[in-house]
Amino acid sequence: MNILIVEDDARISGFLERGLRAEGHRTKLATTGPEAVALAQDAARQDEAEGTRTLVLMDVMLPGMSGLEVCQTLRATGVQLPILMLTALGGLEDRVAGLRLGADDYLVKPFEFEELLARIDALARRARDQAPPPAQQLVVADLVLDRDTMRASRAGRPLQLTARELALLELLMAAPGRLFSRERILANVWGTHEDPLTNVVDVYIRRLRSKIDDGHPQPLIHTLRGMGYRLEALPPQA
Repeated sequence: MNILIVEDDARISGFLERGLRAEGHRTKLATTGPEAVALAQDAARQDEAEGTRTLVLMDVMLPGMSGLEVCQTLRATGVQLPILMLTALGGLEDRVAGLRLGADDYLVKPFEFEELLARIDALARRARDQAPPPAQQLVVADLVLDRDTMRASRAGRPLQLTARELALLELLMAAPGRLFSRERILANVWGTHEDPLTNVVDVYIRRLRSKIDDGHPQPLIHTLRGMGYRLEALPPQA
């Protein structure tokens, strides 16, 4: 799971980042209220486009904008990421205020790390249960990917793709027109353990392009040199 840590205390944020990464989570850090709003909005868009899941660990006392104000702003702008408030303000009124402004749970400092992990797991399950099911068929022009069977076709003809090629195709087709950097593709399809300097992404893009675009008048996989790749049906040039 992706976890956005919103905490201006370097000692606490460092502890959280180390512990959560050791548990297999991917973390980002915001140290001010406005930065938290921007990163949470970006995360919500990424979750929608890529099918990932992000949870926010929110401190209340932040520079620039309090955690309660951040929470209120996110909910007012339609961001529905799970939010777990972490704060030393443990009074009933403080907890009620946070929950009423859109927080999903509240954990008072100091806390046991095991309890934090349990609450994260519970919020992740709740978000997964409430999320609408993803579209089972992805379609871009005459290219179709059935997520149930993981079978792809173009212009009605089946494509013979490997498991890794299918995973790459699904990532690109889930967000038509979105530019994916090599680093993002590597992290989503191969995982963070891969060497970021490897050329495996370029190799698989070439393989996928040869199977999808060769023999068709309209190419769907496009390269933006030095930036990454995207899949979309561009209008024909005059």
